[in-house]
Amino acid sequence: MMARRRVSAYLLLTLATAVGVTACAGPPPVDGGAVPPAPGPGPGGPWGMMGGMHGYGPGMSGYGGMMMGGPTLRHRWTMMQGIPAAYADQRDPLPAAPRVISEGKGLFLANCSACHGNQGEGNGPAAAEMSPPPANLRWLVRRPMAGDGYLMWAISEGGAQLGTGMPAFKDALSETDRWKIVRFLRTL
Repeated sequence: MMARRRVSAYLLLTLATAVGVTACAGPPPVDGGAVPPAPGPGPGGPWGMMGGMHGYGPGMSGYGGMMMGGPTLRHRWTMMQGIPAAYADQRDPLPAAPRVISEGKGLFLANCSACHGNQGEGNGPAAAEMSPPPANLRWLVRRPMAGDGYLMWAISEGGAQLGTGMPAFKDALSETDRWKIVRFLRTL
């Protein structure tokens, strides 16, 4: 009986993973229908099975209808590899003061909004040309995985190891400036 339950649980988990069911799928579809899958090697395009569905989970359309391939790739990487040791235990040392948040917003608008949009929804003017599309940061920062170290890793190292167009900012912005962006992201 116990072996049968394990097999049933395994099959359900496998099926749920195959069709892209996630625990954080959120509310029902934004506009009630599916988006045609983007071209790529698998369902939903190169960034994962969920690329052609609406909702608020990874790879699904979220705020403003943008697809969220970036978080799916980084999430998968983190689940398999973990956050790199250099970032895993990092905590934002800056206070949540209005001045810090305002400076973080200015840095975000100057360096990130072309792809992620002014509100971090992944809908900036450059987003339409990107595959996979930029992450919906408003959605992402509410996920348990998006701790300070995770966000600092994403900003610092970019998406080269994931095959995305996210640039690395570790040499372009000071550590303090990157923490200011993290502090601003928490307000989205």
